[in-house]
Amino acid sequence: MPVKVAQRLSRVKESGTVKITDAVAKLRKEGRDIISWSVGEPDFDTPKPVVESGKKALDNGKTHYVSAWGTPELREAIAQKHRKENGMPCEAKDVMVTPAKQGMFYVIMGLIDHGDEVLLPDPGWVSYEQVINLAGGKTTYVPATLETDFRMTPEAVAERITPKTKMLILNSPSNPAGGVQTREDMKAFVDLARDHNLWLFSDELYEKILYEGEHVSPASLPGGWERTITLNGLSKSHAMTGWRMGWLVAPHELQKELIKLQQHSLTHPAAFTMDAAVTALQMGDAPVKEMVAEFRARRDIIVKGLRDIPGFRLNEPKGAFYVFPRFDFDMTSMQFAEHLLYKAGVATTPGVEFGPRGEGHLRISYATSRENLRKGLERVAASVKDLPRRK
Repeated sequence: MPVKVAQRLSRVKESGTVKITDAVAKLRKEGRDIISWSVGEPDFDTPKPVVESGKKALDNGKTHYVSAWGTPELREAIAQKHRKENGMPCEAKDVMVTPAKQGMFYVIMGLIDHGDEVLLPDPGWVSYEQVINLAGGKTTYVPATLETDFRMTPEAVAERITPKTKMLILNSPSNPAGGVQTREDMKAFVDLARDHNLWLFSDELYEKILYEGEHVSPASLPGGWERTITLNGLSKSHAMTGWRMGWLVAPHELQKELIKLQQHSLTHPAAFTMDAAVTALQMGDAPVKEMVAEFRARRDIIVKGLRDIPGFRLNEPKGAFYVFPRFDFDMTSMQFAEHLLYKAGVATTPGVEFGPRGEGHLRISYATSRENLRKGLERVAASVKDLPRRK
């Protein structure tokens, strides 16, 4: 008997990145040697002082409810981070502690009504569009392609704004392509948001994984604070994906509304993780800088290696830990990803999962060892040498 679910779920697709992860696990269980270039998380351990802080919190009985907003100590530490590092006029009352993906869900569900239009980078992270669909909104794609170094240009954004546009989503450095918006871009986006009464939703999870350029928070710019919701966290910067520790920063008047969604769903992240998060924010950036230096070296390996294989064209990412090569083999991105997975034993993510302009691309995560990158490059080169090319 078919399962009957709410109609809203019919608007949501399965996560392509999770689907690839499940396929890799299945093949490995069958005994296949699979090199994964698909996982969107650092392959480093959480810094030891952070882990020890979490353990100590458990030993001290931090296993019960706290405020739905998060602990006062963590909210103040987050506010200090955004004042000092990002130049925002942020106070503890402007902070909600929540896992980053959960925060994205709250923002879209809390601000987008049926028929509202949301401007979204294309390619862009897989979950934005699906939650927009769930809310009944409409996605308007803005090109962020190889030709613009995977930036959205202010001109491309401006020409897609309509009377129904409610929000512009920003993600810099970006997933899936490592694009970095410039300060001039961000100033223009703030101006457009002011002129057209838009919300800016700035996903800054990859803020610290930056190789070239600068990170600019739109909430720090004149006129930006009042209309920007900033998403950040420790998953990428401190290798804490499993801790589910992130936060939203926004004017308190908006947060008083968004907190209702947390009160009636998650309540709050695990209490002991909040002590660990305070430690992470107070320990300085030395561990982060070491990790970024290694990512830079890996980026250089994968970029040079793919450029040496006929059939690939790519830029040099300025941030995050992804490269998004365009290929000219005569197949779709899904077909090519399946070819590499089953024929070469290398897992990638089809570019089409990240939006229409992702077709003809693959997302490759270089959050894996140098050895796996070099070995994977050898396998890819061998598996594509006889593939037909597009004319």
